[in-house]
Amino acid sequence: MTSKPLTGRVPPEAIRRAELPRLPPDVLARYAALEDLTGTVSDAMDNLGLSGAIPASVLAPTLGARRMVGQAVTVRNVERGVNPSVAAASGKGMMGEHEAYNQALPGDVVVIEGLAGVSNMGGQSAAVAHRAGCAGAVIDGSFRDPDSSRERGFPIWSRGVTPITGKWRLQTIEINGRVRIAGVAVDAGDLVLADEAGVVFVPYAHATAVLAQAEKIDAGDNRQKADIAAGIDLATLAATKYK
Repeated sequence: MTSKPLTGRVPPEAIRRAELPRLPPDVLARYAALEDLTGTVSDAMDNLGLSGAIPASVLAPTLGARRMVGQAVTVRNVERGVNPSVAAASGKGMMGEHEAYNQALPGDVVVIEGLAGVSNMGGQSAAVAHRAGCAGAVIDGSFRDPDSSRERGFPIWSRGVTPITGKWRLQTIEINGRVRIAGVAVDAGDLVLADEAGVVFVPYAHATAVLAQAEKIDAGDNRQKADIAAGIDLATLAATKYK
């Protein structure tokens, strides 16, 4: 049970973790300082035998120039299983992503396992997430009202936009449990990195080791860029090990 007052959007037992493990602020800052954020970290994950990168061709960003570094608060949505017109007539929505915003700390990233073709986050929902200080969202599914998130500078990586509400079609069954995003398992508290190239999830337990690898790769890339700019001949460039 969480110590925070609940919104009532989901039953208390649906909140799997009350407290999330937290990375030191300097670790987050060092990740944010990487020049080629997702590419460098994807390479570092390869070096350590980890997987967690998802290309923008799968989860596309709404704000291409934005970068995002934060820890995951997770939401798991499933199909509601009743006819939407019947659900609408009942007047009872069963989406509970607002509880994730309630549980989040400023800078956290909302990570939603959902459905494509219907909205897992509407405009008002994005406004509440932004007001709560969330850095952005990653949605394995669709969202709607893109103008609402764009005008707030609230970035979303998703499978696309839809006009169809999820209110009568989806049910939130877990907050801060394990979700699967484009085949990648993500736990609440895992590190989320995103930019124009895509999204990378770094397991919390490996965040320090991945960062060390990523900083080595980043330093090598910077040395190589400097040599290219200095006009070093191609044979020397090809023979030099930068990373």
